[in-house]
Amino acid sequence: MITLEALQKFGADTGKGLAVCMGNEALYLRLVDSVPSEKKFDDLSNAIEAGNLDAAFEAAHALKGVLGNLSLTPLFEKTSEITELLRSRTNADYKGLVAELIRERDALAALRD
Repeated sequence: MITLEALQKFGADTGKGLAVCMGNEALYLRLVDSVPSEKKFDDLSNAIEAGNLDAAFEAAHALKGVLGNLSLTPLFEKTSEITELLRSRTNADYKGLVAELIRERDALAALRD
């Protein structure tokens, strides 16, 4: 089970995340625990692999909202970077950026152990 202490060490702003959940720690932790299995990570990866930047933007933007609301700062910052690059259609190593995001997601998932 993920704990507030582990999330703080991960870099999450648990105070803000809890505030979004009206102080309900159990709800906050349950929502955070569901993040690693969020389908939008796969949608983003698949869209980048397919070269579909529109679908990639939609997936990244949706992830950005979820991660921002939960104040999962390391994931939010990486997703924000990807979202803004996709929004402006900047030539970037999207596969590399998504790989970094997936590593951060996996680090969050490892907090469950």
